[in-house]
Amino acid sequence: MATVTQMKCACEPCLCIVDISKAIQKDGQYYCSEGCASGHGDNSKGCGHTGCNCH
Repeated sequence: MATVTQMKCACEPCLCIVDISKAIQKDGQYYCSEGCASGHGDNSKGCGHTGCNCH
């Protein structure tokens, strides 16, 4: 059985793949940045990663 070490950021429109050992974990989900983990509560767009304009 393979161990999963990477998965898509849990922020729905985010395109990032995160290494779960380095991801921000919140409510059992894995996120690539604080903005995504907070649900972009400050109305920020993007997560700081090139080419990603999640919100």
